[in-house]
Amino acid sequence: MSLASWFRWNEPPNRISQRNPTEMVVETLMMELSWQIKQAEKQQRERENEYRKAKTGVDYGWLVSYPKQSYDISPGERLQLEDMCTKIHPSYCGPVILRFRQVVAEYEPEVQEVSRLFRSVLQEAAEKIKEEEEAKKLARQWNTKNRTSLSLTTFKSRSRISPFISDIKTISEDVERGTQPTRRVWSMPEFRNTK
Repeated sequence: MSLASWFRWNEPPNRISQRNPTEMVVETLMMELSWQIKQAEKQQRERENEYRKAKTGVDYGWLVSYPKQSYDISPGERLQLEDMCTKIHPSYCGPVILRFRQVVAEYEPEVQEVSRLFRSVLQEAAEKIKEEEEAKKLARQWNTKNRTSLSLTTFKSRSRISPFISDIKTISEDVERGTQPTRRVWSMPEFRNTK
């Protein structure tokens, strides 16, 4: 038995991910959320250190050791956010992350507020996706209506309107001839079926 069979060096690496795109979107968005939570914690600690330094005039920041990450969202909230992430199409993953970063930079939230901002960005993206799907649906309906109306137009085009046929009577002809006009609606042209 060779050593290569134990380590499976002969097998080609799987280059294409076998994971579902939805799972990748959820994982990417949740990683962005956890990173933003860490950044918010870091900024909050820096603000607290600046406040203490301004208040006491002495910097004891080098003595303080902080835990890696002290704040974490609850499991129930995490599941709700993951469920909302599944509704995001993979093509919207990048724009959602950019919008989330923009909102965080704009508001500079506390650590507890980051997940709420993330939820609002996800809701905004889901509404936008829904609006675009409805617009596509309306466009498809419009296209199918246009196809049916075109088929009706081609069906109706078999009957021709002939306004200049000589047997169409006009008021001026009747006046010239001195005859009484017949009981016919004069504004309507005559329709004839062509075969």
